[in-house]
Amino acid sequence: MSSLADDRKRLLRAAMLARRDALPPDERAAAAAALAALAGRVAAGPGEVVAGFMPIRSEIDPRPLMLRLGAAGVRLALPVIGARDAPLSFRLWTEHAPLVAGPFGILQPTEAAAPCEPDIVLVPLAAFDRAGHRIGYGGGYYDRTLGALRARRTLRALGVAFAMQEVETIPASRHDALLDAVLTEAGVIETGANDPRS
Repeated sequence: MSSLADDRKRLLRAAMLARRDALPPDERAAAAAALAALAGRVAAGPGEVVAGFMPIRSEIDPRPLMLRLGAAGVRLALPVIGARDAPLSFRLWTEHAPLVAGPFGILQPTEAAAPCEPDIVLVPLAAFDRAGHRIGYGGGYYDRTLGALRARRTLRALGVAFAMQEVETIPASRHDALLDAVLTEAGVIETGANDPRS
C-alpha cells in the first residue's frame, strides 16, 4: 500500500520530468559543459573511483564531467543493474570501453570490466531539495545502493541535475538515502545531510 509521501513523490516526479523534457537542446549542451567545469569541486583524488552513469531520457549529460575527472587521474566506473531488488554493482569504465544494453536499455560495462567500489557516486534524479533529499524514478536502486555502500565504507553521493530540478521540499521516506551535495550547471549545493557534525 502506498503512503501519502509516495503519492506526492509520484506527482512531483511526473511534473519535474515534464519540465526537464521541455528543456531545449542548446540549454542541455550548455548545462553539460558548465557541469564539466565543476570537476575541481568534486574533490576526488588521483586513483579514487567516481561512479557516473550513462544518461537516459532527458537527464543532464554527466559524461563531459566524468571525462574531465578521468583526465585528472580519477578512475571512472558505471553502475550495473542486477536483480530487481538488489543494489547496483559497479565496474570500471574508460571512454572507449565497450558497453552493452542492460535492463531498461541502460548502457553498462561488459563482464570483462573490473568490478570496483566507488568513493564518490554521481546520482541521477528527477528532483532534489537542499536538505539532500531526491526523487529518482521509483525503483529504489540508488537508495539501496548507497545504503549498502555506506554500511561498508565512507563515500560521497553527489546528485547531478539541471538547476531547474530543485524544489523547496521533497516528501521524505525512512528508506531514502541522502545526497551529500548536488551538482548543477549553476554550481555546487552542499546539503550537509551526512555530516556527522550537523
